[in-house]
Amino acid sequence: MFSLHVLLAAAASDTGSGGGLLGLLPLILIFGVMYFLLLRPQRKRQKEAQRLQSSLSEGDEVILNSGIYGFVSAVEDAYLWLDIAEKVEIRVARSAVASRVSSPAEGQTAAEDKK
Repeated sequence: MFSLHVLLAAAASDTGSGGGLLGLLPLILIFGVMYFLLLRPQRKRQKEAQRLQSSLSEGDEVILNSGIYGFVSAVEDAYLWLDIAEKVEIRVARSAVASRVSSPAEGQTAAEDKK
């Protein structure tokens, strides 16, 4: 009985020494998958948003994160003035801009060029 316990302990100690590196492999793979599926796309979206917000100029039609459409009437350092209706102008932070709205005239000229 004693020799059986000794043999089992010896077999367990042999597999434990080489299994350390193989034990880390799943963690490394999980981190790699998380990076490519979550972190990398998020950084790309952040860079695109910063590029959009820094390139805004007067006359651009934009939509805010809250869903408000408006035309940029003035640009300050960290703020924009938007015309959202006749005689209605609001001041918003640049970071509130979600996207630039393409005007219908630009879309029609692009469609006509393809024909």
